Amino acid sequence: MADDAPPCPECNQPLRSGGLVLVGRDDDGRRTCRALWRCAGWHMWWQWADRPDDPLEVCPVPKLFR
Repeated sequence: MADDAPPCPECNQPLRSGGLVLVGRDDDGRRTCRALWRCAGWHMWWQWADRPDDPLEVCPVPKLFR
């Protein structure tokens, strides 16, 4: 695990990077990446890649990335 990988907010297991997804952001209209994170318990989270200090959010479509 990388030192900068966050723990899973639900089960506190280490998260592993699941890659990046390019999406449109509603608040500023820009296309930018979401960083995907998952733990061994199959919890899936994401956050804006350009806003690493923002909290993790539950990924609304986890089956697309399994």
